[in-house]
Amino acid sequence: MIPSPVPSSPPPLLRLRSARVTDAPLIAEIYVEGWRQAYPGLVPNTVLLQLSPNAQARQWAVALARQGVAESVVVAERANGRIVGFGSCGEARATRLPQAGEIFTLYVASDAQEQGVGRAVLWRLFDTLLDRGLNSALVWVLAGNPARFFYESMGARRIAERTEHLWNTDLPQVAFGWDDLRAVPRDRSPWPR
Repeated sequence: MIPSPVPSSPPPLLRLRSARVTDAPLIAEIYVEGWRQAYPGLVPNTVLLQLSPNAQARQWAVALARQGVAESVVVAERANGRIVGFGSCGEARATRLPQAGEIFTLYVASDAQEQGVGRAVLWRLFDTLLDRGLNSALVWVLAGNPARFFYESMGARRIAERTEHLWNTDLPQVAFGWDDLRAVPRDRSPWPR
């Protein structure tokens, strides 16, 4: 999913909060939808067809039950309680890159895109990393994923490339990084936080 860099209007009654285990089914739906929309032609179709919201919900429930110091998950929800986006972050995984934190996931429901949800979630993830003393961050994306433009619009710069071999396929990836999360410009409009 491609979070919008510039919203056409403020996110309607958007609330950001830490994810709970009970959020796992809604997170899984957005995750599967995101993969199926963003990755055709980038990963094998069999992978996309085999994605199961139920299986993903079980995996997310386990991850959410363990979240804490290693990983934090944030959801964006409407006033009616509907989750429309989520993201996760933590300490950067093993890498030679100097960034201390990492954005692991960021997905926005298709009907909530281009409303500033992705930007709001990313800022909350930055705040979470800063609260842990992690002042810089990176995110890895598939090289063909249009989300790379979102990260660039959010002030990230291309910092590395790698190829992972998954599902009998070589997947070129690009890392984007922010050297100082405190310096990332923030829109100060009065959106609900």
